[in-house]
Amino acid sequence: MMTKIGFLGLGTVGKYMATNLLKGKYELDVYDSDPTVVAELVQLGARAAATPKAAAAGKDLVIMIRPEKEALRPDIYGPEGILAGIDPGTILAAMGTTSLESTLELAEAAVQKRVMFLDAPVWGTKEHAAHGFLTILAGGDESVLGRCREAFALFGLNIIPVGGIGNGTRMKFVVNLVQAEQMQALAEGLVLGEKLGFNADKILEVLDSGGVASPLFHSKGRSIARGDFTRNLALKYVHDQLELVRDAAQKANLDLPGMECACRLYAQADKDGRGEEDFSAVIKVLRK
Repeated sequence: MMTKIGFLGLGTVGKYMATNLLKGKYELDVYDSDPTVVAELVQLGARAAATPKAAAAGKDLVIMIRPEKEALRPDIYGPEGILAGIDPGTILAAMGTTSLESTLELAEAAVQKRVMFLDAPVWGTKEHAAHGFLTILAGGDESVLGRCREAFALFGLNIIPVGGIGNGTRMKFVVNLVQAEQMQALAEGLVLGEKLGFNADKILEVLDSGGVASPLFHSKGRSIARGDFTRNLALKYVHDQLELVRDAAQKANLDLPGMECACRLYAQADKDGRGEEDFSAVIKVLRK
């Protein structure tokens, strides 16, 4: 029976994933470089781990939701990293968005440590994480996934097996591309409509009524209309993820012109200092 979980990465989404695990009465050790967010989780019943190694030691499941940053490699591979502390037979679930190369490298390292590995990036926003509505794109052995389903269900509404290790990451590239391009399309439509004399509410009423209606258009369109760009999914992360998609597309010899346009738009928004805002803030680039 799974009772002890180590959790590394308490960012915008990770904090709420960990919070929901505490509601499930799991013994949770948490690690993050930000002591403030660690203290918040301790107040809710978690234990603070001094190092990634300590967070991973003696656990049934270790969840890692970290971005693709060279500076974080010691947290995984260093003497005080996850792999230095994790025990054989533990399940290690990588639930952030990284390059395919990083995912496969970590999977191989897990094999060497006799650790079971899941390539299981999550998809969703802070709001989805808070309410347990994330989607989990699970690559790996389905019997291993089955052992994690009870825990994952506390923060994931949809747990979708997508094949072997690496396929979770590959499918997340697809999701990230479509999501970013949808936001770009919405932003361009709103800017065009406003220039032609319509207000945002009228444009959204029309979009909601027909074949292009989507939950993203509905929710983000309304927040844009209110001028609310409070971070739900950080623009800087969407930009980073698009760069990973671009790299994967180049390695697959694909020409994706829409992706290139989206990359330029998000890069400019990030350069303009919008990285900490919600990714809907790309509209501000177009409104200049």
